[in-house]
Amino acid sequence: MERRIDLRSDTVTLPPPGMLDVLRGVELGDDYYHDDPTVKRLERKAAQMLGKEAALLVLSGTMGNLTSVMSQAPAGSEVIVEHDAHTFHSEAGGMARFVGAMPKRIPGVLGALDPDVVEAQITKKDVLNGGTSLICVENTHNWAGGTVLPLENLEGLRRVADRHGVKIHMDGARMFNAAVAQRVPPSDIVRQVDSVTFCLSKGLACPLGGVVCGSREFIETARHCRQAVGGGMRQAGIIAALGIWALDNMVERLADDHRNARRLADLVAAAGFGVDFRTVQTNMVKVDTSPHTAEEFKAALNARGIDMNIIAPAAVRLVTHWQITAEHIEEVGREMMALRR
Repeated sequence: MERRIDLRSDTVTLPPPGMLDVLRGVELGDDYYHDDPTVKRLERKAAQMLGKEAALLVLSGTMGNLTSVMSQAPAGSEVIVEHDAHTFHSEAGGMARFVGAMPKRIPGVLGALDPDVVEAQITKKDVLNGGTSLICVENTHNWAGGTVLPLENLEGLRRVADRHGVKIHMDGARMFNAAVAQRVPPSDIVRQVDSVTFCLSKGLACPLGGVVCGSREFIETARHCRQAVGGGMRQAGIIAALGIWALDNMVERLADDHRNARRLADLVAAAGFGVDFRTVQTNMVKVDTSPHTAEEFKAALNARGIDMNIIAPAAVRLVTHWQITAEHIEEVGREMMALRR
């Protein structure tokens, strides 16, 4: 059966109506020489939205995280990450492979690091130790179920970082989901961090791209690091034009994805499958598929035209996005009810 309801990720979306129209007549230049006017527009817009001095277009969120770590963590130093962080699990070991930094994993609560625990794990550089250089946070936290970091948690981490002269980077791939969920400006989400990466290709529905934001000095270093990992671009205004459109048109509508996810969670529970409602904060729903295995559960729903990702032997993840409608959610609920019977 041809797939009709794709809940694997918010990266599977096609460009929304109107997005590709902006490519007609887009102004282009060579970004290597800093003369692509559309890239400059996107970078100014992103920096302004996030309250940072400058921004840099990158090809992906993973590239943005890598260049951010490379810019702020010397080889041999420690980078504190949450135990199930994307930077550890899902970026092909780039932190160690390309930077030479050592990730130090600390368990969090719903994706949030306890500032007191982090402080106890910070080390100073000496003859035996490379020292802690960076704290990486993830907002929203993918593995925890799309959970949002409380603003007071980020404030606590900032105080710890300042006491020890450590930087903070935010993997903000879905940072705009966090802002919409907390009903605050995006600048509030990133106020306490030195650098942040966000994706254009997730809830904002662009075909590719991400943006790194921070101080001007940091961005110049990140530009050098981007070049080192093959991220230098030429007529990149083609990507940037889509990003500008997305920032203008796709941020506030993320609230629709959140509503759909909450309704989906209710329907999953009504069908008798397990959901931890504490984690249903944005556009993700983690489902305990028992008594079925995740493979069995996925295969049965695939046969009904519904797809998802397996995340554990008896768990799957469902992700809402702009191409998932309220009608789709109700259909998924009906199919799960039938599966339970």
